[in-house]
Amino acid sequence: MSALCYAKLSAAALSPGRRLGNGLLVLLVWLGLSVAAHAQSFQSQAPFAVLLDSDTGAVLYEKAADELMVPASMAKLATVLVAFQDIGAGRLSLDGEIGISENAWRKGGAPSGGSAMFAIVNSRIKLSDILQGIIVQSGNDASIALAEAIAGDEPTFGRIMTERVRALGLTKSVFRNATGMADPQQRVTARELALLAEHIIKTYPEFYKIFGQREFTWNKIRQQNRNPLLAMDIGADGLKTGNIDESGFGLVGSAVQNGQRLIVVVNGLKTGRDRASEARKLLEWGFRAFERRQLFADGETVGEASVYGGEKGRVALRSKGAVSLLMPRGSTERLAARIVYRGPLTVPVQEGAEVARLLVTRGDTKTLDVPLYAAETVKAGSLQSRALDALFEATTGWVRKAFGRS
Repeated sequence: MSALCYAKLSAAALSPGRRLGNGLLVLLVWLGLSVAAHAQSFQSQAPFAVLLDSDTGAVLYEKAADELMVPASMAKLATVLVAFQDIGAGRLSLDGEIGISENAWRKGGAPSGGSAMFAIVNSRIKLSDILQGIIVQSGNDASIALAEAIAGDEPTFGRIMTERVRALGLTKSVFRNATGMADPQQRVTARELALLAEHIIKTYPEFYKIFGQREFTWNKIRQQNRNPLLAMDIGADGLKTGNIDESGFGLVGSAVQNGQRLIVVVNGLKTGRDRASEARKLLEWGFRAFERRQLFADGETVGEASVYGGEKGRVALRSKGAVSLLMPRGSTERLAARIVYRGPLTVPVQEGAEVARLLVTRGDTKTLDVPLYAAETVKAGSLQSRALDALFEATTGWVRKAFGRS
């Protein structure tokens, strides 16, 4: 019977001479820290805010990050996500044309008075231009036209948007239209907007370039990108602003400095100036207040897991890529690290299979959660070795049961 197991970290990690200290366990206790605790030294005026490190997944700052809020045009991140996915699946083509219906024109175009691409009613526009109209100009007409082309109408498209983000693990956000216009059921969280932005950045780099485009001209009307971060010298290259009466001023932004990418979300601010200021302050604080420390190099053995009935009793564990941790500069708060897996593992164990996770925590606060993979294939062992493993497992299973553990 399998049980939740805890493995030791690799002996190599405990050997003297590593760059970060005399041993990983010591490293994680001495140099480790709680990012969330350190973040309390920074305060934002934004009612909703998140600052996320894209590489490690560490949340450097959060404020009402899991409370539902009105997304306004930041909802268009989910709109273009659907388009990106459909292009990747071959259901849409960048050269394909999208029709501008009277509904899209009247509700989201020039007659509406809102943000628009200024598409001409009954015209047909290449999808590549529609995407620029949505991302750069925040065009409601382009968003509605895309929704109608994919789903027939906006309510159906809203359900598709919600389904697509659910598939990414975003459990709270609900979308009802492609534009972000007011709807009592359309709500998101700051954390999930940050995770959606991270997914777009990492999965669709060829399309993400559009978010950094400074301007776009359509129908002889040139419009500047509404993202104020792009005009600042802070390495910003995306993503999307939002503002309606129900939401206040919001922004999902991202910037890169010295190879480090941060993603920021703010919402509920009173003015566009406040929105730009708070987003910038969060990004600059994140780049300044934290430093990255490498725990394991790419390909390095992190630890071992027990194997049941195999030709070997243990299998080495590795991560995919280097394992790094963000640490507030100068902090000495303590962390703990452990390898967790459901085991012992049963044969055959295939090389490259995800079999465990490396968890780094401070108390009940999880600061790092990295999947670990089998570094080699372990086949079934001899009849004698399997019999010994069975006896051992039966004995340890009895002990677990006696002490109420599973």
